[in-house]
Amino acid sequence: MDRRNTIQRALVLAAVKELGSHATADEVYAEIARKHPGIGRGTVYRNLSLLAGIGQIAKVEMPDGPDRYDHILDRHYHARCISCGRLFDVDMDVIPDLEKNIRDTRGFIFAGHDIFFKGTCRECKK
Repeated sequence: MDRRNTIQRALVLAAVKELGSHATADEVYAEIARKHPGIGRGTVYRNLSLLAGIGQIAKVEMPDGPDRYDHILDRHYHARCISCGRLFDVDMDVIPDLEKNIRDTRGFIFAGHDIFFKGTCRECKK
């Protein structure tokens, strides 16, 4: 796979950082297309995948919606608003070695975990 730094890749990385709100691939594409209408949706999607794969952004896999992309690379938890669906960072320490506390009787090999809290955001509460 080509790992050169390209203008398109730089645009995708900048858009994820500028949006700063756990953007979906469609939101990243829309942000870039406003300024660079010639960019292809596939180009944006491929570069999001590549940037997540090499650790320059984090991919947040959502169980019931589109994946989100985060510019914060430190391990952290999220809260999702049950009204608007927006995703927010949670201000708490990560629970170290959480997987070691699992009593597994099914031979499952754990590769990590994501914790999502749910509630109502400030804007929706109004």
